[in-house]
Amino acid sequence: MTQPLALVLYEKLLPGTQLVNRLQDLRYRVQTVNDAALLLECAEQVKPMVVLADLESSRNNVCQAIARLKEHSATRHLPVIAFGVDGNEELQAQGKAVGVTLVANDAALLSHLAQLLEQALHVE
Repeated sequence: MTQPLALVLYEKLLPGTQLVNRLQDLRYRVQTVNDAALLLECAEQVKPMVVLADLESSRNNVCQAIARLKEHSATRHLPVIAFGVDGNEELQAQGKAVGVTLVANDAALLSHLAQLLEQALHVE
């Protein structure tokens, strides 16, 4: 059986690399992206099961990249777990407005990753 693929968008090494390691521990294959402008193109190519994205970026508007992902017919179904927004309610609200499935701070994401993935991937 093929391992599920997670696409991870991050700029900061921590928690980005920790997240990648944790996903691999959970038996996910991981493809990383460090430029939000490439998120849609990468998602179309690698066809992940889930996208995890750090909303805080010094180079790109990650919410805009997620909005493009959700507007595109081939990728709109992808659940997106956003992280790195501890205390930034405005960024959390922007993420939810563009279609983020779940929002978590870095610590909660790493501690509860399995449960967050299960919740994001739950099919109704």
